[in-house]
Amino acid sequence: MNKQVISSLILAIGLALAGLFVYCGIHQVASKDRAVVVKGLSTRDVKADYVVWALDFCVRGNEISSLYSDLAQIEQIARSFFMDKGFKAEDMTRGNVSIDDNWASYYDRKPEFHYTLRTSLVISTADVERVIANLGCQSELLKKGVILQSYDWNTNFQYNGLPEIKPEMVQEATQNARAVAQKFAEDAQCRLGSIQQANQGQFSIESDSYQPWIKHVRVVTTVSYYLK
Repeated sequence: MNKQVISSLILAIGLALAGLFVYCGIHQVASKDRAVVVKGLSTRDVKADYVVWALDFCVRGNEISSLYSDLAQIEQIARSFFMDKGFKAEDMTRGNVSIDDNWASYYDRKPEFHYTLRTSLVISTADVERVIANLGCQSELLKKGVILQSYDWNTNFQYNGLPEIKPEMVQEATQNARAVAQKFAEDAQCRLGSIQQANQGQFSIESDSYQPWIKHVRVVTTVSYYLK
């Protein structure tokens, strides 16, 4: 009789332990499925550290040979003008020369000049402040006989310092994501666990609409955390 009781107790204990293990396993699997996905944001406003400034001008006439001479003269005037403004000669390059035959395709009225020659003087420099200070120089050049045909989109302000600020921005975005996840866990009356999955996201650099030399840098990280 005692042996039967002992056997029954052992069997009961075994079944209880098996049930407990099954419960713990199911609970563990269920806990792993409980997660929250959040996004963290980091932004910076930085100043451009390099600029490519294309200054376009043209000459019109009927003799191509003389137009080439006129174009070279205008280019030299522009070069001297910008060197007087403090720009370096090695920062200035001449663009390609293009020729338009104005008499080749006209409709009802023949143009006064047969040819139009166009070229550009391209200033590439890290002296961004000097470029900003001279963006409105058209009137000064006009007094010297140089008519610029340049627009805002001809000035390409660039920012090359992303590698320096990238680690700090990623860290900030990750911290913001964790703060959001922590608040969610508190509202859900549970504890925040470890990271389940993380995605750094892509950095974007956009120019300010009114001050294109100001760049808005932005990164969004996506992180999922286990909830306990």
